Amino acid sequence: MVFRPKYISFDCYGTLIHFQMAPWARRLFADRIASEQMDAFCADFSAFRLDEVLGDWQPYYDVVYNALLRTANKWRVPFREADVAEIYAAVPTWGPHPDTVAGLAKIAGKVPLVILSNAMDHQLVHNVAKLEVPFHRVYTAQQAKAYKPRLRAFEYMIQQLDAKPEDFLHVSSSMRYDLMSATDIGIRDKAFVNRRHEPGAPGYGYAEISDIGGLAGLVGL
Repeated sequence: MVFRPKYISFDCYGTLIHFQMAPWARRLFADRIASEQMDAFCADFSAFRLDEVLGDWQPYYDVVYNALLRTANKWRVPFREADVAEIYAAVPTWGPHPDTVAGLAKIAGKVPLVILSNAMDHQLVHNVAKLEVPFHRVYTAQQAKAYKPRLRAFEYMIQQLDAKPEDFLHVSSSMRYDLMSATDIGIRDKAFVNRRHEPGAPGYGYAEISDIGGLAGLVGL
């Protein structure tokens, strides 16, 4: 299978950048959650973050705040806004997965690269700089006034590029945030980067790769 896209669009956090919400939650809540319960606590934090982005747009600080508050309330442990502030401030410091920079370098300059990220502008600029390759466009939830998996986020990217859904190869390590919605908006060509933090769903029709290094082969490079 070889794709010939006009653009390669990427999810950023989790796919290109090592997403570290759970490690930070584990560290900050170690005094309130038993170690044997921490996996379940982090799963709830993840679920509440997803729920928070499904409604009307709100700043990402509020997404983290509300999700962490709801998780703490469910577990009946003290909530501290200082934890939210610490997690939020850490996001721009997160760097790429070990395979990301070399994998992107194989395709940079050959196909225009685009990012569509659930982020604020002031956060993402720092993470993108760590990817070390030029991007044609970088779009955020702040610009779109919508978070993935809402279709409005994908609509914004497509409209800004004056493109059509069939112009894209969309790349993500998340079915729920990206690839299901990409399918719904009409993006036919998709790559699932299996980073083992979320299961695949083959019925949605995608090529599976183990890391970003596999992307060059999908576009014949």
